[in-house]
Amino acid sequence: MTWQRPALIGARVLIGLLFAAGAVQKALDPDPAAALLQGFGLPGFLIWPALLYNAGAALALFAGWRVAPVALSLAAYCAVTSIFHLIPDDPWQMSIFVKNWAIAGGCLALAVAANAAFKSGS
Repeated sequence: MTWQRPALIGARVLIGLLFAAGAVQKALDPDPAAALLQGFGLPGFLIWPALLYNAGAALALFAGWRVAPVALSLAAYCAVTSIFHLIPDDPWQMSIFVKNWAIAGGCLALAVAANAAFKSGS
């Protein structure tokens, strides 16, 4: 067995854990995320579809189900949600902004690797 297959599984699990934790965080304490949305003029209830998306995407990555399209959608999700953290006067929010883009990059790499693994039959 080569190192690539276990590394790809590890990448799926680690990225999935991030989104699963986001879903749990939203479920246990939805108010901060809802307030962030409301601060941008969006309805706070959008936290619930985001929670379901985070949880579903995490489960898909854990299961290895449609990894490439799920990872691509997560990359887009990270790019879009980074906008909520683009607050140049707040170093903490700017750190989250940059991390969202880094996670998007990891998701893009996961999509490429998963697609290549699927095509090679690994």
